[in-house]
Amino acid sequence: MTQPYSSLALAEPLQRAVADMGYENMTPIQAQAIPVVLAGQDVMGAAQTGTGKTAAFSLPLLQRLLKHETASVSPARHPVRALVLLPTRELAVQVADQVKQYAKYTQLRSTVVFGGMDMKPQIEELRKGVEVLVATPGRLLDHIEAKTAVLNQVEYVVLDEADRMLDIGFLPDLQRILNYLPKQRTTLLFSATFSPEIKRLAASYLQDPVLIEVARPNATASTVEQHFYLLDEDDKRRAIRQVLKDKQLGQAFVFCNSKLGTARLARALERDGLKTTALHGDKSQDERLKSLEAFKQGEVDLLVATDVAARGLDIKDVPAVFNYDVPFHAEDYVHRIGRTGRAGASGVAVTLVTKGDQRLMGELEKLLKTKIELEHLEFEDERPRGRQNDGRRRWRDDETGDARDEVRRERGERRHPERRPPAAAPADPFFNQPYEAPAEQTEAPAWEQKARPARPGLSANIKPKRKVAALFKAPDTTTAID
Repeated sequence: MTQPYSSLALAEPLQRAVADMGYENMTPIQAQAIPVVLAGQDVMGAAQTGTGKTAAFSLPLLQRLLKHETASVSPARHPVRALVLLPTRELAVQVADQVKQYAKYTQLRSTVVFGGMDMKPQIEELRKGVEVLVATPGRLLDHIEAKTAVLNQVEYVVLDEADRMLDIGFLPDLQRILNYLPKQRTTLLFSATFSPEIKRLAASYLQDPVLIEVARPNATASTVEQHFYLLDEDDKRRAIRQVLKDKQLGQAFVFCNSKLGTARLARALERDGLKTTALHGDKSQDERLKSLEAFKQGEVDLLVATDVAARGLDIKDVPAVFNYDVPFHAEDYVHRIGRTGRAGASGVAVTLVTKGDQRLMGELEKLLKTKIELEHLEFEDERPRGRQNDGRRRWRDDETGDARDEVRRERGERRHPERRPPAAAPADPFFNQPYEAPAEQTEAPAWEQKARPARPGLSANIKPKRKVAALFKAPDTTTAID
């Protein structure tokens, strides 16, 4: 049963902002979490991605912070009262944008800080004073140590995508940050999956939390149509083009397991004629933001990314997700395909499986608790004409080239006449005759007859020295005796 936002006791500025965004009915996680947060209780929220967790904690936090709303320009009147921690820069920017939209009719301030960019603009924003601070753990610690972020008046803490923060090693940073905060606070922990580590973290920093689960842990959205195609590694790119054509898909995410593989695949798909951009950790923050913006604006067809884009990115109306590589961690499959079929919309998830992925597929079956049926994809004859590089420093001919070769063979022609070995020289009849001894010669050979007469002691063939007049007479070496 759906529940409208109008049934909540939200302030008029918040109700107006929600209406401007086109939201009418709450999702299950929102319907259960918002009343609990409004009551000031700690929450552990488990919901699959794309179910509206951001609004589930943002709206009640802003509602409770309205009592601190002020028109004063003094930074001292705008201390940080709510802290939202996220694992990646993209998620931090996305959540900060949504918080600004919800609070646009209020006088509450918000900002975002994250690594990979200069701290000076962030310091200027913090010095103006903000009530809601969205941050990644590493950059927040930098501001704390620089004393540009003061957290002694924080009333609400949100740990969003907490399992991802633990996966990438943020647990020590989280513990340091939480130790800077007041003991009396409301803590909200949201995640798509709950692991034993997450539960231990919750037991340490949450006080009697209310557990809210709107879906089975590690479940995939029922609105996503899932396909697993068994094929060779060399056919993966062709499979992406084939599925895009068969299902008439305009845009899609393509996930790889490595940064190097992501960059190479993006370049290869670009050469295939698809507008493509890449998103991975080796790109600068500015490049990553530009790639996301281009994909959101529909300027590119495919966003090829590592799992840095698998968590929480909310891009509306993305019809498909391709798993070019089966994820190393089965839980990442849930997050990847959560980029499509969001907020009740339908979507397609395609996983390209090779024979070497048996172990990873076994782990995925354990997670999903179901037997995965592998399908075979029928390819159309869409290979480009001419010679194609298969990526292994080899050149192969397409079917058209093979047909041309058959015609040449029927005509007795070679494919590369310029490479034909040179023709043999015509035979000389002299060399084919048998050897005959010459008759005895009574006269000397002609070359001997022309030789100069021999002088005693010299060969007849040695040319005598020319007599040249001497300029100076050689000195007489005899000594006269007086």
